[in-house]
Amino acid sequence: MASAESAILAVVAVLAGLLSAALIVVLMPWLKAYALARPNARSSHREPTPQGGGIAVIVATLAAAWLGAFLAGAAGAAASGEFLALTIAVLALAATGAVDDMRPLPVGLRLVLQCAAVGLLLAFIPAEARIIPDLPWWIERAGLLIGGVWFVNLTNFMDGIDWMTVAETVPIVGAIILLGILGFMPALPLAVAVALFGAVIGFAPFNKPVARLFLGDVGSLPIGLLLAWLLFHVAASGHLAAAILLPLYYLADSALTLLRRARAREPIWQAHRSHFYQRATDGGFSVNAIVLRVFLLNLALGALAVITVVRPHGSVFVATLGVGAALVGMLLASFERGRNA
Repeated sequence: MASAESAILAVVAVLAGLLSAALIVVLMPWLKAYALARPNARSSHREPTPQGGGIAVIVATLAAAWLGAFLAGAAGAAASGEFLALTIAVLALAATGAVDDMRPLPVGLRLVLQCAAVGLLLAFIPAEARIIPDLPWWIERAGLLIGGVWFVNLTNFMDGIDWMTVAETVPIVGAIILLGILGFMPALPLAVAVALFGAVIGFAPFNKPVARLFLGDVGSLPIGLLLAWLLFHVAASGHLAAAILLPLYYLADSALTLLRRARAREPIWQAHRSHFYQRATDGGFSVNAIVLRVFLLNLALGALAVITVVRPHGSVFVATLGVGAALVGMLLASFERGRNA
């Protein structure tokens, strides 16, 4: 990557971070007055805390990403329709989350709105962008619709303690940025990844345990879509193993928790606090200890993902996926046992 392109990416990241932090400072009085999250039986916090920091993260991400796309020479891709559809879908999910933060929406309506946002984005992704070309196009697109909605929700489900979304998002997009710098990612997803990285870093100091501000559904839902879109482009670029490894902790914790709740005949659509990381807090782990372990695990998964891209061999895929699964399994087992076990 040329030095000029690297400088542009650095400007985009710094701009996104500063804009995110500045918007939070401006919005904080309003959020304290109208968007307080009050503790309940499922909460991990004990004091009323403003939520809605995701407004700043999403605005900063989109503004910086559009600027970065044009400065980095991806204007053609940005104007193709896919990026505009992504922007509209992200804003739609942010609006859905904002309403839900202040007045909970019915589950069915939330699901319909999420499906509409993901479906809109898929409609503008080029038909030649494929993950498994041997599958019929319509089967793959149906799977992407289900997977996209699932990823939007699991990102929301996992945003249950301070810094958790930071500990997940920063390593994922950091690895994608590295792949872009090495020439393995298109310019447009690279610009979005850099912008999201900067915006989340700008939010992080306010969400540091004990948090002064929560992300809220207004942030977790659209961040889930952005991550899903970025991971799609990783896979569509021929790097499916990397796209699986990067979010593997989130996928495992959310999927296993869902299966456990379904087996116990608990309503899986209702809010709860039975994720592995939430059970870890009940088992004696501090929030700092949990998010540090998740962050380090995600750094390791990011390194494994990069290895699969620079060494694209079947044996490497099997080995890295095996190591990644083992690392995730060990962390989940330790969370399940608790610190005092």
